[in-house]
Amino acid sequence: MSVLRVAAAAYPVDFHADWAAYEAKVTAWVADAAGRGGRLLVFPEYAALELISLLPPDLHHDLNGMRPALQAFLPEFVALHSQLSRQHGVTIIAGSYPVAQGEGFVNRALVFGPDGSHHHQDKLMMTRFEAEEWFIDPGAGVRVFELPLEGGEALRFGVAICYDSEFPALARVLAEGGAELLVVPSFTSARSGFTRVRVGSMARALENQMYAVHAPLIADANWTYAVEQASGRAAVYAPADLDLPEDGIAAEGEWNTPGWLVTDLDLGLTRRVRENGHVLNWRDRHAAQERPTAAEVVPLAAPTRV
Repeated sequence: MSVLRVAAAAYPVDFHADWAAYEAKVTAWVADAAGRGGRLLVFPEYAALELISLLPPDLHHDLNGMRPALQAFLPEFVALHSQLSRQHGVTIIAGSYPVAQGEGFVNRALVFGPDGSHHHQDKLMMTRFEAEEWFIDPGAGVRVFELPLEGGEALRFGVAICYDSEFPALARVLAEGGAELLVVPSFTSARSGFTRVRVGSMARALENQMYAVHAPLIADANWTYAVEQASGRAAVYAPADLDLPEDGIAAEGEWNTPGWLVTDLDLGLTRRVRENGHVLNWRDRHAAQERPTAAEVVPLAAPTRV
């Protein structure tokens, strides 16, 4: 039986006095999840933005000025997560970071393996705030990460950052690359935004008959325009079939309550659903793509007066 214990963070944004305070917080969070047996730890989208608190106050609301200034902390950010993943032998999807790329910036989720090595997945679809106010560029490239499991097996997973989860194409490419798990770090200011990401993630789990792990940012941070308010709850979604939950929710935390949601993913259940479920979304994906033709407009007559 292939089981992976995952930890999804409902992670709160704090104002830090110095780097040491930030380092202590992240170190404690990772130690907590690892101590509870978590092997794959997921932090939310833009969790790294609490580092804005270490910038000069005049940059806290300066969207253009904060982006280059944050690059100064990136080497230490990478080193910290690399050391923690290696120390605890865990895989960490770090809170995404606005990283300088070419002449602009991308929203990058760094993925740290148990040996401390790191790779990344950039966000592909920008929200209006990112595109129109913060000028964050779409990333390029899609990656499937392979995590060794006990018994010589492996799990492949992919990352869909927040808005990315609302579009089927990315998750489908990841699933075609062997992904059995979709990791969804998110930053949503209102319940409506959280609902969009939640529904998108559940739809991607249904379409591809895979698990989706949703890790939201929690914030009351009016000290920076880049964050302000963020809300949500950590959750794990699954296709509603056979021995998986009937409502498609494998686990979930409390609303706006910081902490780890730690749960076991039985990969045997989703593999069985793909092979012999009541419905076979994964098997039927090609037919669903090929059978629809261009829509024909059919005018309907107005009601006849009597």
